[in-house]
Amino acid sequence: MDISKKKARPKAITPRGFRDNFHSYLNKRDEVLEVVKRIYELYGFERLETPAIETVDALGKFLPDINRPNEGVFAWQDENDSWLALRYDLTAPLARAFSQHRNNLQVPYKRYSFGPVWRNEKPGPDRFKEFYQFDADIVGTSSVIADAEMCFIVCDVLNELGFSKGDYFTRISNRKILSGLIQAVKLADDAVLGDLELLVFRAIDKLDRLGLEGVKSLLGKGRTDNSGDFTEGANLSIGQIDTIISFLKIKNNDPFKTLEEMEDLIGDSPIGQEGLSELRNITDTLLSKGKSDLSFKIDPSVVRGLAYYTGPVFETELATPTKSLGSISGGGRYDDLVSRFTGQKVPSTGVSIGIDRLVSFLHERDSDHEKGVVDVIVTVMDKDLMQHYVKIAADLRENGINTDLYVGNPKDFGKQMKYADSRGAVFAIVAGTNEVEENIVQIKDLKLGRKLSANISSNEEWKEQPAQFPVKRELLIEKILELLRR
Repeated sequence: MDISKKKARPKAITPRGFRDNFHSYLNKRDEVLEVVKRIYELYGFERLETPAIETVDALGKFLPDINRPNEGVFAWQDENDSWLALRYDLTAPLARAFSQHRNNLQVPYKRYSFGPVWRNEKPGPDRFKEFYQFDADIVGTSSVIADAEMCFIVCDVLNELGFSKGDYFTRISNRKILSGLIQAVKLADDAVLGDLELLVFRAIDKLDRLGLEGVKSLLGKGRTDNSGDFTEGANLSIGQIDTIISFLKIKNNDPFKTLEEMEDLIGDSPIGQEGLSELRNITDTLLSKGKSDLSFKIDPSVVRGLAYYTGPVFETELATPTKSLGSISGGGRYDDLVSRFTGQKVPSTGVSIGIDRLVSFLHERDSDHEKGVVDVIVTVMDKDLMQHYVKIAADLRENGINTDLYVGNPKDFGKQMKYADSRGAVFAIVAGTNEVEENIVQIKDLKLGRKLSANISSNEEWKEQPAQFPVKRELLIEKILELLRR
């Protein structure tokens, strides 16, 4: 055989920006999803599921990473030469679905959706190209109460997941105020203001990650990151940059003082004043609902990266005494998104919770209390008794008990016990020839054994521990169910 022609083995690696998730992580994700689903339904939202694939036109060009291939999406042409793409969020598909089915939907339409989304962006720490979102949206209302409700709902989700006051806070602002600031510094003529405004918004959105100096660079000539990639800047003057930076530095624990300082910089800009009025109303609503566990502040730097936002915007950051997760949810008002399809203005607002960061933190936090994959391991003492073990496993499963029948090499019982521990099993069923003849099985209480072993110092103590005991075969199911309920 010609070795030079031997086919090379593929590398067993995940693509950059993607990851594998195993059972314990997925279990924790399911738990989180159930909590979020329950809270969303408590607020009166109903579920909607849209396809993972949409037309490129339907998704629109709203992503912040405009310098990447396909403008941040994974896109391709189908057999009819139509451009399709994996969804980059759950909001753009909602706008399409509402527009398509609006005659059959009640307005305001309150929906929730969850699932994976994909962005063809540069990955980084805790930034993946595929990630999970859980959204709530209200379509067909301009009420600021709807915007405030988005903040309330995230607060309730975090409380339900075991976080407390002080672990998180919500930062709110309004894009109209930023538009007013841009008018005040006279960036450009109206004819070119749109694109320039968007560049400014996206520069500000990177404040948390790049700091003030990084934002200054993006407002000016541009910035080169650590990898050597260059991002074109907005090319503003020094005076314009200084005014915007002064705006971003406004920090005050009193939200109404923050509003006053913002007003001083935006002057009499009509759109800026409109944004200030909306933000005052939202602040009043947040303060009037009796949510003592809701921490929020007005932060001028909140703009959100997606271009479809038109008004109030908000982000919730999570920082426990042990770890900071950064922003775990964000959203805002997008009054023009549905009108792309209908030609009619349909005011809408929504919030999205980034499930992955939450799950990763909770998975790590709760690892010591993680439920095992199975309840019971049926061990194999004698290959000739295999049909007996199969029947035990079948009986357990028929009664709703998660059961794993050991199918590895039965010669080494120690390996079977290690296997049981690795799977987090609570009990092991042991039955050799003698047990079968006596119509009994041995139950090894692995959970109790692990607990007791930590305090056992001699072989005599080990032999005396009550972690293994016999039970009649016909009473096995009843006994296991009793023990699982303890």
